[in-house]
Amino acid sequence: MKRSIDINADLGEGTGIDAALMPYLTSCSIACGGHFGTDESMRETVGLAKLHGVKIGAHPSFPDRDNFGRKVMTMTKESLTDSIYFQLLKFLAVCESEEVKLNHIKLHGALYNYAAKDAPTSDAVVEAITQLNMRPVLYVPYNSVLHKKAENLLPLCFEAFIDRRYDDSGALVPRTEADALIVSAEEAWRQLKLMVLEGKVITGSGKKIPVQASTYCIHSDTPDSVEILKYLRKMLSNLNIEVA
Repeated sequence: MKRSIDINADLGEGTGIDAALMPYLTSCSIACGGHFGTDESMRETVGLAKLHGVKIGAHPSFPDRDNFGRKVMTMTKESLTDSIYFQLLKFLAVCESEEVKLNHIKLHGALYNYAAKDAPTSDAVVEAITQLNMRPVLYVPYNSVLHKKAENLLPLCFEAFIDRRYDDSGALVPRTEADALIVSAEEAWRQLKLMVLEGKVITGSGKKIPVQASTYCIHSDTPDSVEILKYLRKMLSNLNIEVA
């Protein structure tokens, strides 16, 4: 029986390679103004996804363009809820103008990692989404605080990362640490293969820990991300695993 997985990437972030990545993806999360993105960039990336039949998601973040959303901001819960809500509204307006459906929401950077462990931050995220009066899928790390906060309110899709190393707790190794990124196609394949076939990942210390996911992310700003994706698709096909 053929297995099927989803491969996603974070797009609309000014890398200039979205068009090259799109044929190898089945879903994408598009920056919507918090860390990066304008109406024009959102419209362009949504159009590319529509052309390639790739599922479209919003990619909100802390409102911090200076640090590309990769540092935790000190904000009140109400201010964070409002920021996420208005980012999503802007993105939904673009989706409506392009006549496409919003499939999912995935947090970016520091907001993704902090909401995974901080209850008030998770509450702000869930409140912002529920204010939309719709129920898009939320991409979350399995067994995270955000998973627990959202599981009875929103449909969830569990996510793991192809191009990031994990620590022994199951969290992503911070980008500030050496060797946090996986930039070799062969190593990315070893990580993805183990996650898909065994539900495990090898941490930076060499420990094998469980991971549960059905969508797997590569970042568009990872060096050689296009070539890595080409290699992954070839190796998945050899194992009769479909990206769909």
